[in-house]
Amino acid sequence: MNIPQLVDSHCHIDFPDFDGEQAELVERAAAAGVYKMVTICTSLAKEPEIRAIAETFEPVYYAAGTHPMNAAKDPLATVDQLVALSKHPKFVGIGETGLDYHYTADSAAVQQESLKIHIAAAQETGLPLIIHARAADEDMARILTDAYREKAFGCVMHCFSSSAELAQAALDLGFYLSMSGIAAFPKSQELRDIFAKAPIDRILIETDSPYLAPPPHRGKRNEPAYTAHTAKVGAEVFGVSYDEFATQTTENFNRLFAKAA
Repeated sequence: MNIPQLVDSHCHIDFPDFDGEQAELVERAAAAGVYKMVTICTSLAKEPEIRAIAETFEPVYYAAGTHPMNAAKDPLATVDQLVALSKHPKFVGIGETGLDYHYTADSAAVQQESLKIHIAAAQETGLPLIIHARAADEDMARILTDAYREKAFGCVMHCFSSSAELAQAALDLGFYLSMSGIAAFPKSQELRDIFAKAPIDRILIETDSPYLAPPPHRGKRNEPAYTAHTAKVGAEVFGVSYDEFATQTTENFNRLFAKAA
């Protein structure tokens, strides 16, 4: 029996939650049809460790950047530093970067500065930008739109759970929206409605594991294998079969993350 192939476009398998278990994690993912995953570095000091995971496991690719919640405590990245990292064959994206005014609004200015550095690296390398946006929709839309007008770049709004307005601003720039386990939560109908209005060829799926496990694992540790549960909900949202949704989102991933294709 052929299991439809899926990609977990955003996970954190370097986190302590998975210590000593990464080989089993990759095996369980494969058994669920998840044949590729991108593990995300959120603090550049940890990049060597995350690179080593990608080098160890064939299905694992990686991206690196400074998470907005780390922007005030980590040294600011430089464009040159990110461009140098991008030379690695398994380095496939810039970030995650972005704005988070929910937890760290006091560092908004440095977050914006950090975001612009990451955008410049995406523009220079041609690799997609990976965006975290929380409670910062207006600034996010403005900064991305202004930068895109100067020079185009690819981008995914990771774990999208923001407003319909930010979704439209991102889609208008040709960007992608990524569905996480949040989209599968029973109370997330409003979010599912936003996704349903998007073109299906701009949708990715992810776990953001170890966080945000979809039902039936909600409240427990998430892992890449659970991409399949979110994909089932995604298929329902778009009114297509699970196989079609898996095929489409994998094509979408390979188009945006061309280096991992």
